[in-house]
Amino acid sequence: MPLTLDQALTGISGILVTPYDDKGDVAPQKLVPIIDRALSAGLHMPVVNGNTGEFYALTTDEASIMVREVVRLVAGRAPVLAGIGRGIRDAVALARTSADAGATALMIHQPPDPFVSPRGVVDYIKAVADASGGLPMMLYLRNDAIGTKAIADLCAVPGVKGVKWATPNPLKLAEAKAACDPSIVWVGGLAEVWAPSFYAVGARGFTSGLINVWPERSLAIHAALEAGNYAEANQLVAGMRAFEDIRAEEMNGTNVTGVKAALKALGRDCGPTRPPSAWPLTPAQQGKLDSFIAANGLR
Repeated sequence: MPLTLDQALTGISGILVTPYDDKGDVAPQKLVPIIDRALSAGLHMPVVNGNTGEFYALTTDEASIMVREVVRLVAGRAPVLAGIGRGIRDAVALARTSADAGATALMIHQPPDPFVSPRGVVDYIKAVADASGGLPMMLYLRNDAIGTKAIADLCAVPGVKGVKWATPNPLKLAEAKAACDPSIVWVGGLAEVWAPSFYAVGARGFTSGLINVWPERSLAIHAALEAGNYAEANQLVAGMRAFEDIRAEEMNGTNVTGVKAALKALGRDCGPTRPPSAWPLTPAQQGKLDSFIAANGLR
């Protein structure tokens, strides 16, 4: 039986890459072996149109294709979380498409507009919720500078079930969590490396780009954290940290590049990343990636 959304939120939200074909068009069929392997390993919830999926490099039409096809490829084996964002009209249109496609819930990207007001974001979230017919929502918080009160206001919007906390400030996470409805799930949004720190202050689950390449390691880290075995979790994280270090280079400009380069090296080529992401890896970066793959016997 597939997990419920509440169960899936406390697991791993696996951010899928967006594959391209030789013409540079989206090619979701290339995700078949990636999704199948991740779900076989126990992935709790695939995420389409996340940042590892190059959401801001896609047109709204392309994002619509991706959510329809990913829901089809997952075929009911797990809940699907669909990323929503950009200007309000694009966000509303994509929310409708995601609901029609059968997405389980929406992940609301934090609006990148230079003139964002916290109360304006409340209106934004409400409009998205209305457009989707009331699908549950996870808020994607990449900037905690709006303050705890504003975060609490966002979490009070009906339909908000979780928060993807993607700022390296565990103490702020603990403060925000204490100020909000205890039923909300706070998910570590900075992948495996930060997961133990976030778990220590009350987060459950984490997001992952590694699931595209090595889902078994992600699931092992999650199991260790759920068991409260921080020593084992930290040891497992140490064994994959080189991968995240590559992704963090060039001001995180190689974040998706590292994942797609690894997929190409493993025979699951999903095409290059789109500018302004870096492509390809530099020779030095590629050397680090090749060493990581060889050291861990990835295939």
